[in-house]
Amino acid sequence: MITDNNKKLAQWAMDFALKNGCQAAKVTLYANSNTSFELRDAKMDRLQQASENGLGINLYVDGRYGNYSTNRLDKKELETFIKNGIDSTRYLAQDEFRVLADPARYYKGGKPDLQLFDDKIFGINPDDKVALARAAAEEAMGKDERIISVETSYGDGESASYRLISNGFEGESKSTWYSVSASVAIKGEGETRPSDYWSESALFYDKLVKTNVGSKALERVLRKLGQKKVKSGKYTMVIDPMNSGRMLSPVLSALSGSSLQQKNSFLIDKLDQKIFSDKLMLMDDPHVIGANGSRYFDAEGVATERRSIIENGVLKTYFFDTYSAKKMGVEPTLSGPSRLVLTPGNKDLNGLVADVQNGILVTGLNGGNSNSNTGDFSYGVEGFLIENGKLTQPVNEMNITGNFLTLWNSLVAIGNDPRPERSWLIPSLVFEGVDFSGL
Repeated sequence: MITDNNKKLAQWAMDFALKNGCQAAKVTLYANSNTSFELRDAKMDRLQQASENGLGINLYVDGRYGNYSTNRLDKKELETFIKNGIDSTRYLAQDEFRVLADPARYYKGGKPDLQLFDDKIFGINPDDKVALARAAAEEAMGKDERIISVETSYGDGESASYRLISNGFEGESKSTWYSVSASVAIKGEGETRPSDYWSESALFYDKLVKTNVGSKALERVLRKLGQKKVKSGKYTMVIDPMNSGRMLSPVLSALSGSSLQQKNSFLIDKLDQKIFSDKLMLMDDPHVIGANGSRYFDAEGVATERRSIIENGVLKTYFFDTYSAKKMGVEPTLSGPSRLVLTPGNKDLNGLVADVQNGILVTGLNGGNSNSNTGDFSYGVEGFLIENGKLTQPVNEMNITGNFLTLWNSLVAIGNDPRPERSWLIPSLVFEGVDFSGL
């Protein structure tokens, strides 16, 4: 937690830097802690506890910029740390684009608490945490003679930060998280050892789904028995909500100011153009109370707001922080998205599958890569063949290849089933004519 004394220390560090050669500065105090209990076959395998407290400071000195951090928060040591940082920064090359954000864009406060922090995190008995991991294991153990191992875990953590910027910003944020997960490995045909997992997470302990974690992991891995390649060709691809965000991640990376400025983006000069399917509606919705990813300001202190990213396939925004915007001579927007919401459809995964005559349901992505400059991609996949609206043959060791511009233009249906605990609410997705390579 960030105490009042910590905040006074941050203010002192800011004042000290400004009095000793800085023209501007940012100070960030951070405090993080987490615990995890990992069990193998319902027996304790590993216990981890970690905590981190520190101070980061960005120094703007004579047109130069340096970024430094320390976990030694004694004033005497900080004096030396800051002075050395200022001296070191003077050796760096000048960079006219390294400036603080316009204070008119800062979050000024006054909005309701986002309610991302659960005080219960301080009072949960460790025995209860272990019991949740053990209960997840017992849901799977002994349920099938082919089970080789059952690994389960419980984890929780808290994070807090306090930020000061010398031209007028002060902001504080804090959040908690909880999770239960299970992974089950079984003996398959021949030498195969398929495995699969399931997890649940939440910001609040009382909202954490604590049951059916182990049983879902077992159910998912048993479905894999008999996996094999199927014939190469173009299939309708349905991708489940456990993996759909992976298809969107390269698009968001291509929208970042740093990628655009370095000309390492396949979305350069695409603003206000229709480049995706009409069905694609993507929003950044950062002010939802109690929702993972919600925030009132970004790392620069700039106020967040609800904004359209992609509207009926038309690209509506890039993510330019102050630095990348200055370098490109454009207006800044935000350093990055907060809480992504892809407008859902009206069917769940089963309903989407039922509409597909010849396709593949992707339930796992196993490695692969994408080219951020061209948008070309290749990923290993596993899942199930879809024939006449039914899941038939489990498949693995297949690849999908293509280009993200082409892929997102081929989006034909969206599910109503995003994982609600995530900061990216991306449901199941259906794409037509995707190239699968197998036999």
